[in-house]
Amino acid sequence: MKKSLIRLSITALLCVASVISLSAQSLIDEIAATPGKAGGVYYAYPVSTSLNTPAPEGYSPFYISHYGRHGSRYLIGDDDYRLVLEKLRDAADHNALTPLGLDVKQRLEQVWEEAHGRGGELTPLGNRQHRAIASRMAEAFPEVFAEGATVTASSTVVMRCAHSMFAFIEGLKTKFPYLEIPRESGQRDMYFLNYHAPESGIYSSHNGPYYQVWKKFRADKTRPDRLVASLFADSQYVATWVDPGELMWQLYWVAVDMQNMETPISFFDIFTTEELYGLWQSFNFQFFGCNSSYAPAGGALTANARNLVNDILVNADRCIAAGGHGAKLRFGHDGNIVPLTALLRLEGCYTDHTDPETLGNYWADFKVSPMAANLQIIFFRNDAGDILVKFLLNEREIATAVDTDIFPFYHWNDVRQYLVGIVDGSITAP
Repeated sequence: MKKSLIRLSITALLCVASVISLSAQSLIDEIAATPGKAGGVYYAYPVSTSLNTPAPEGYSPFYISHYGRHGSRYLIGDDDYRLVLEKLRDAADHNALTPLGLDVKQRLEQVWEEAHGRGGELTPLGNRQHRAIASRMAEAFPEVFAEGATVTASSTVVMRCAHSMFAFIEGLKTKFPYLEIPRESGQRDMYFLNYHAPESGIYSSHNGPYYQVWKKFRADKTRPDRLVASLFADSQYVATWVDPGELMWQLYWVAVDMQNMETPISFFDIFTTEELYGLWQSFNFQFFGCNSSYAPAGGALTANARNLVNDILVNADRCIAAGGHGAKLRFGHDGNIVPLTALLRLEGCYTDHTDPETLGNYWADFKVSPMAANLQIIFFRNDAGDILVKFLLNEREIATAVDTDIFPFYHWNDVRQYLVGIVDGSITAP
């Protein structure tokens, strides 16, 4: 009997190991097929024709509660482009580059022409993304925007978010030119659009529980020797003037953000798939450990979205009580939509898994928050006043932790009770 149990245990462990191995391999294959996913939250919004399940008979959409991340942007600062370009310029002046290194330098010169002076700004693609998302929303749920609709919009004070809001409104007004949409971008709304409790700061700092784990993991996944050797012909120059790991990360950031720019240049060819996958694993764990349901943080990071959940609740109640129709549009950042989706326990958006090596099998940043990520909660009502809702993440129907007998729809009373529990703390943050 004991031998049989041992055999069963070994078999079970082998099966688990096999599943994890296959999952990891599928992620590598996924990045090999679409290298842009290696950018994580830099992944350009993936437009797809997704299923839009019709509402049950007798129910019509009347309200949308929305939160959208800003669209595609340039890297945060000009130095993210300039410093690596200057390094390759200097190496070229010292005849220290290989032919590939010279080619990469020339590509960076072209990128700099578009990027300089625009660090952190919305790119033209970011503008187009929000116009298109708004247009599809209007086509899918025209009843929400019918005559008499009350639609309001607010963004954080960061200009790329405000510009995303403006583009979204333009997309709606192309379909419904009569809409009057008040918009705000000021400090008064920051407490729910971009809230970070002081007590949560330690968990995303260098003193946070994730940091030492991430620091060692990042060092292990940063393997620059092959890349540096392919770019530099003078090993003595490299030994004196180049930090190989730093250079690899600088080139990685430029490479993954090119999908968000207009200049039709790629740098993915200078990396192997394994290198890209390792860098993404490091970035994915860092973002998860600073913004999502990283277990050692004890729910402090996801609790940052409680004010946002309260705003969702208050505005939904207001529209329902008024018997009207319309939408509440909000625009912010990846560091807001990530904890929001985790706090709501949307499928694939939270986990208690903490191993950085296999985290991607449970939580992948490019699936949760690509550029222009958005959460839409669609409200439906029948003549008897009964209300249903469904959740769309990046325009795809998604499950939450509330029980339902009519997925992808949920009874509003059940969802409302769940949201109230999140706000008052009776439902523990993941």
